[in-house]
Amino acid sequence: MRAIALLTVSNVFMTFAWYGHLKYRDVALWRVILVSWVIAFVEYCFQVPANRIGSYEFSTAQLKTIQEVITLLVFCVFSVLYLKEGLKWNYIVGFLLMIGAVFFIFKKW
Repeated sequence: MRAIALLTVSNVFMTFAWYGHLKYRDVALWRVILVSWVIAFVEYCFQVPANRIGSYEFSTAQLKTIQEVITLLVFCVFSVLYLKEGLKWNYIVGFLLMIGAVFFIFKKW
């Protein structure tokens, strides 16, 4: 559970690093790159321990799958609340199909 919490915090930071600057298109590109790198450093401070801790419980494929699902969830909330973009039905269907992949990764065959 600690790994999932750390991955969630990590993804919040990374989403801001990757997409937060889109609200500030008038700011020079070099400045948003610099700010994004600072945010990404903080993200790594959560991501690396999350993967280390999680590796005792999950395979790397499972960790990556968990991370991707968290990324989609965080991104959905971020795009609606921060960027004020709507979630179209086809986005949701596509995301659900990706989340469906979780079944195949975690199923004991």
